Amino acid sequence: MDLFIQLTLTGLTNGAILAMAALGFVLIFKASDVINFAQGEFLLIGAYVTFAMLAQLGLHWTLGLLLTLGVAVALGVAVERLVLRPMIGEPIISVIMVTIGLSSLLKALVSAIWGNQPKAFPPFIPSQPVKILGATVGEDRLWAIVIAIFMLGIFSVFFRRSREGIAMRAVADDQQAALSMGISVKKIFAWAWSIAAATAAIGGALVANIVGVGPELAGFGLRVFPVVILGGLDSIPGAIIGGVVIGLLEAYTGGYIGQGLNQVLPFIVLILILMIRPYGLFGQEIIERV
Repeated sequence: MDLFIQLTLTGLTNGAILAMAALGFVLIFKASDVINFAQGEFLLIGAYVTFAMLAQLGLHWTLGLLLTLGVAVALGVAVERLVLRPMIGEPIISVIMVTIGLSSLLKALVSAIWGNQPKAFPPFIPSQPVKILGATVGEDRLWAIVIAIFMLGIFSVFFRRSREGIAMRAVADDQQAALSMGISVKKIFAWAWSIAAATAAIGGALVANIVGVGPELAGFGLRVFPVVILGGLDSIPGAIIGGVVIGLLEAYTGGYIGQGLNQVLPFIVLILILMIRPYGLFGQEIIERV
């Protein structure tokens, strides 16, 4: 029972962070129909920039995280303006290849600035062991769950209540209709990319606080794809539920079976979902008649 509780909390931690990264992925796809293969590198950038602010510059963690969010938003806007906006009207495969190239570029940039060796991260969240129903878990994992839920709640309110959030939903539903209502689609694209980079940066900071910083964090972002395929490419609730499901499956498989199966299980789920329900659990089923 102790092992089950410990694995559950570990899975929920990973799932909550995955859900935050997947939220940005879904936003970009809903707003601009772009599949962003650089989402994992946004998470990597967030982790390393947080490391630079706290460890190298010695800033207080509150100021360091705020500056990290600023850098992430600026990166998202720059990518949308300089990389994706010139690709409007180009074939979708060209846009996909551009995001793949962007992921390699960001990874190389991190490697050039900080090197390829893992680094100790100055924790800004307490990591003392906590006993819960007989299981021992790190306090940082519990805080990561709380912070991720809080951030997801803020974004949910933003999408439902704020003017910009409602405009993003309108663009996601019908770009032409949104244009006719006076909504700037280009501005919404910039919002989507900046929020995607910000959510990934927060996820990167939380992961770095738990496991440290290193180039392998980009692999954490790869697990976003099974999450969004499971939940649905265009579903924000699906991103949250998909993140929790994948996180728990990884934790239970690693804890009870092991032998590296937890590393490949998310991608097995991805293949099965594509075969059985390609639009995901909550995605919109689109049927085209010719």
